[in-house]
Amino acid sequence: MLDLARLRALHAVAVHGSVSAAATALGYTPSAISQQIAKLERETRTTLLERQGRGIALTDAAQHLAATAQQLLAIVEQAETSLEERRGRPTGRLVIGAFATAARGLMPPVLARVREEHPSLDARLLEVDPHLSLDLVAQGVIDMAVAHDWDIAPLPAPEGLERAVIGDDSCDILIPAGHPLAERGRERALSRDDLPGQRWICQPPGSVCHDWLVRTLRASGHEPDLAYQAAENHTQIALVAAGLGIALMPRLGRGPLPEGVRAVPLEPVPVRRLYALWRTGASRRPAITETVRLLRDLWPHRTT
Repeated sequence: MLDLARLRALHAVAVHGSVSAAATALGYTPSAISQQIAKLERETRTTLLERQGRGIALTDAAQHLAATAQQLLAIVEQAETSLEERRGRPTGRLVIGAFATAARGLMPPVLARVREEHPSLDARLLEVDPHLSLDLVAQGVIDMAVAHDWDIAPLPAPEGLERAVIGDDSCDILIPAGHPLAERGRERALSRDDLPGQRWICQPPGSVCHDWLVRTLRASGHEPDLAYQAAENHTQIALVAAGLGIALMPRLGRGPLPEGVRAVPLEPVPVRRLYALWRTGASRRPAITETVRLLRDLWPHRTT
């Protein structure tokens, strides 16, 4: 009989594309995942992984087995949801994927409250890009995702997923204290007409924040000067503090600003909306409903 844990390991490798990434997602070491795959190969008398350059690739047989594993894991989830619902309290394991600023600015108190109020629930966190997280939920790799969208880039809801709004995260313009816009911002909120000609510090192309900035300024008839591009918010803040440019940054997970950096509101206020997403089949699971409740209850305290 095929071992479910080994099938789960193979499925994770198929989804993430490597043993190390699968190990991170499942909370194990790469060695443990490799051992599970090796045992599965012996049980099935089938080669499942092949070397491909510096990485690995799944054989055709492994691809077929991984697809079957996804179906089996969905059936197991239905059984676990039914049992948990009958107990009437959150139990088992809940893996939550969250993007970086949510993982830093929202999830710590939520996870702490989950552990305090529901000791039988093993809630775990995986930091992941918001758009990648949707596929991971749909494929059963994680149980819930905390993701976001902007007005120019609505978050798609793949078939088979449910979602609930957590809250709206407002954004400010971060400006060096001695910058002319900082003085203007003491008197009023800035408008998009104040922004042409500035040197911008922003995330790299492909991120939602980057796309919002470019589209917004172009819609105002101005081509943005993206002088410095960095993925980490703390790096962007350091560049602003050095007087190198200005940045648009959400409040969630931003933390206290250093001396020499001012946060000035922009009108209309740029807003990104946060959602919790989970598989429709798990909607009745108490672990899901309780975690969504805590995400909403603790949200107002994380953006002020």
